[in-house]
Amino acid sequence: MTSASAPGKVILFGEHAVVSGAKALGAAIDLRAKVTIRDTPGSTMIEACDLCLRGFSLDLNTLQVVSAEAVHATRYVSAVLNEFDARNLRVMIESDIPLASGLGSSAAIVVAATAALNRHLDLGLSQKDIADRAHRIEKAVQEGLGSPTDTALATHGGYLQVSSQVLPLDLPGMNMVVGYTNQSHDTRSEVAKVQSLKARYPDLVDPIFQAIGAVSARAVPLIRDQKLRELGELMNVNHGLLEAIGVGTRELAELVYAARGAGGAFGAKLTGAGGGGCMIALPTPHGFAALITALRQARGTAFAVKTGCEGVKVERDQA
Repeated sequence: MTSASAPGKVILFGEHAVVSGAKALGAAIDLRAKVTIRDTPGSTMIEACDLCLRGFSLDLNTLQVVSAEAVHATRYVSAVLNEFDARNLRVMIESDIPLASGLGSSAAIVVAATAALNRHLDLGLSQKDIADRAHRIEKAVQEGLGSPTDTALATHGGYLQVSSQVLPLDLPGMNMVVGYTNQSHDTRSEVAKVQSLKARYPDLVDPIFQAIGAVSARAVPLIRDQKLRELGELMNVNHGLLEAIGVGTRELAELVYAARGAGGAFGAKLTGAGGGGCMIALPTPHGFAALITALRQARGTAFAVKTGCEGVKVERDQA
């Protein structure tokens, strides 16, 4: 039996603008997806005990499942198994990461499954190979949409600066709070909406993208020097720019303003594509309890996370 886990992620700065070449900054977080593989001669099964679903089993030989929702939820692991022509296995998925929330759940599952299969079948993949193969698999499942940022963070952990290249950054971890609207989002439609706006109003949207890129660049030394108050101000600026291009929602705004108000956060912004999903907030040193309470009172699901955490790891390898 082999088990591997990989982290989720948050986009700290630069959403949407990165599509047009501006800098973005992402970080791995300590919410993780775990995939466990064991041999089961004669059958290939995928099982889940959470993934925000009821527990279920999917038999890939017969495709007998509890629901169509189960097939949808396990399509990433199915794609990994198909990529390596792996059969006669039982695959168990566990995850702390809400699905379709913008926190990189699919990338974490693909990376964890690839790493577990790599060890279990002795495929000889390097860490870079795992990141590359996982990105290709996720992108294929998402019909060309998958970002190399998510799978790179799930594999390597830490922080990444993304523009025309993906650059690892050596930065200290930060304690943050995530607020989840409990509404899934559609990254593809949000990206398409913003790109359509840009095509119609390039003279307005291009300067916004440039400003977002400038915020991302300014954030790096602030994180390095732990200047959290100034970093929070940049989060507020970045959120306003994202609202200007139409990816905010009422639910996200309520969480953002609850975090800044009753929660006393240094700053707060949506994270990811918008249109639902999550926001992030930077608490004051003694403000975690007030911040989490404020987000829950604003009808969000709130949890503390640490940024810059470890990437994929094989947790155990037993007979």
